[in-house]
Amino acid sequence: MSEVLSQSEIDALLTAISSGELDAEEIRKDEVQKKVKSYDFKRAYRFSKDQTRSLTRIHENFARLLTSYFSAQFRTFVQITVASVDQLPYDEFIRSIPKMTILNVFEAFPLEGRMVMEVNPNIAYAMLDRLMGGQGISTEKFRTLTEIEIIVMEKIFNKALENFAEAWKAIVDFDLELELLETNPQFMQIVSPNETVAVISLSTKIGDAAGMINICLPHVVLEPIMTKLTAHHWFSSQKKTRVEGEIQQIEERVKKASVVIKAELGSSPLTIGEFLNLSIGDVIQLDTLYEESIKVKVGNMLKYRAQPGISKKRVALQVTEVLNEGVEENE
Repeated sequence: MSEVLSQSEIDALLTAISSGELDAEEIRKDEVQKKVKSYDFKRAYRFSKDQTRSLTRIHENFARLLTSYFSAQFRTFVQITVASVDQLPYDEFIRSIPKMTILNVFEAFPLEGRMVMEVNPNIAYAMLDRLMGGQGISTEKFRTLTEIEIIVMEKIFNKALENFAEAWKAIVDFDLELELLETNPQFMQIVSPNETVAVISLSTKIGDAAGMINICLPHVVLEPIMTKLTAHHWFSSQKKTRVEGEIQQIEERVKKASVVIKAELGSSPLTIGEFLNLSIGDVIQLDTLYEESIKVKVGNMLKYRAQPGISKKRVALQVTEVLNEGVEENE
């Protein structure tokens, strides 16, 4: 809201303009002058704030799943949280990670292209040490992994990628495949250097070792599903998943419900006196013929028609007709 000037302030302003202390043209120029903001075309922001928030929510879920998985796998204290979600050129991401690190390059079908999960050596070597029976202590000098260590690391992160797919399930169903495990970032070129990527940094602590797990998601790879990375789609998907879960629970409970099924050979009206005088050998005439199918009821609903007979020396029924809607009959 603009400030309202008093009469004395207006008089003082007019006096200053008349005496030349203030220049009206300069005041007018200041009002119409546009504010210029520098823009770096090499660092184009292609993820909106809404999409960045969606990526944060997805990977917070991934961090929880990964914490549970690593805790069970290494049987030690594990804490993983989302530290940041940034967008930057791919070349800047490569320059920001150590020269010797663990790079899990994977594909996420049906998307075309590759993504990267970079694991800081402090974390990676602590994982290896823990799996080999050690205390989970990292080493200060990092070396090239042996073939056996590479196989062990691939098994660890193949399972971690399953949790990644689970975290993204509300957006899209991924079929993930670990393509290769690389240790030198300079040999890994998944997109052009100027391509914008989203980098999700997970602050990770396993035992006494701490470091970062960075997930690099190129914009060009995520482009087909960018419209789904919105709050509206996220919450509608969450609601749909919740409703489907409730429906499934109801179906499971209905399946376990007990119902009475009875087959009726026929009926015959009797008086109380006739019923009380029944004895062995008496014949009751029913209202159905022997060649007719009999009624099979589920509760009070006539659901099937069947033919009575014997199977393996037991009385049995062979269903001959299914009544889809059923017919309600009172007792």
